Amino acid sequence: MSIDFGTDIYEEPIVAKTFLQEDTQEGSLRPKTLREYIGQEKAKGNLAVFIEAARRRGESLDHVLLHGPPGLGKTTLAGIIAQEMGVNIRITSGPAIEKAGDLAALLTNLSENDILFVDEIHRLNRAVEEILYPAMEDYAIDIIIGKGPSANSIRLDLPRFTLIGATTRAGQLSAPLRDRFGVTLRLELYTPEELCLIVTRSASILGVAIEPDGAMEIARRSRGTPRIANRMLRRVRDFAEVRGNGVITRDVADEALRALEIDFLGLDPIDRRMLGAIIANYGGGPVGLETLAATIGEEAVTLEDVYEPYLMQLGFLTRTPRGRCVTRKAYEHLNLSLPREMSENGEQLHL
Repeated sequence: MSIDFGTDIYEEPIVAKTFLQEDTQEGSLRPKTLREYIGQEKAKGNLAVFIEAARRRGESLDHVLLHGPPGLGKTTLAGIIAQEMGVNIRITSGPAIEKAGDLAALLTNLSENDILFVDEIHRLNRAVEEILYPAMEDYAIDIIIGKGPSANSIRLDLPRFTLIGATTRAGQLSAPLRDRFGVTLRLELYTPEELCLIVTRSASILGVAIEPDGAMEIARRSRGTPRIANRMLRRVRDFAEVRGNGVITRDVADEALRALEIDFLGLDPIDRRMLGAIIANYGGGPVGLETLAATIGEEAVTLEDVYEPYLMQLGFLTRTPRGRCVTRKAYEHLNLSLPREMSENGEQLHL
């Protein structure tokens, strides 16, 4: 059995675990209000009630935890909350707050009802996290002045503020921190129809002519993620301008995404390398995550957070206590013959 793992490497991946430079350049694509925000109807509906209730009482919104896969709009939603509440927002990230003094400086500079947005909050230093507990509950922080026997503790009162935490790994939050969030919202992967609306909206903002079939072609290959959909749109726009007449049609979108090695289900070279490595090197699995990451030369956390969720949603990959296994659907998608031990339901008999 021969399998092509794909050796082409392009510097600007469609699937990325971090923001690319163009994400900041195209900030105008982000919706500014809940009405403009497409998808996540359940979370959006509940949030609209909480925001309206807080505004009527003249209070700050309760602390909010947003969790879900990367690229679904957690940062965008935080900005929308600030816009709807009519307050300022300060943005930082868990790794950027290295010591308790950094957090104290952020908190003391907030105004009444302001929002502090902490991305990747699960990566907060434990000492910093301890400072957050009284800040979230009592709107006060304790600062130690001096050292040794002459040290004194001073309590500083804080304005009532809202902490919005975003994380791709809610399970890594400590229980004391997680329990202090009054509102917990999980963002789900988007449907192709929702992504089609997002692509159409983004194209109009960018001034790109796009046909409905072209928008849907991009949407159904976007892995259920708006960030990926917008990134694909920009790349397809380049192909439309250089190799077409400037209009994104279904054929233009298909040509562009094939050139980027994105197949009709949205799988990219790393997805295929993952599945191919499990099949070729480990007989379809099971194989441990660290072993798989070393085999294809990627970080384990990248595979787990960015690639595995979509492969599992498609039913191409399963997690077992012994490791990752490839399913019947993956063999069929890769046009590979099924092994004899593969059972009728797609699982291997030796598991």
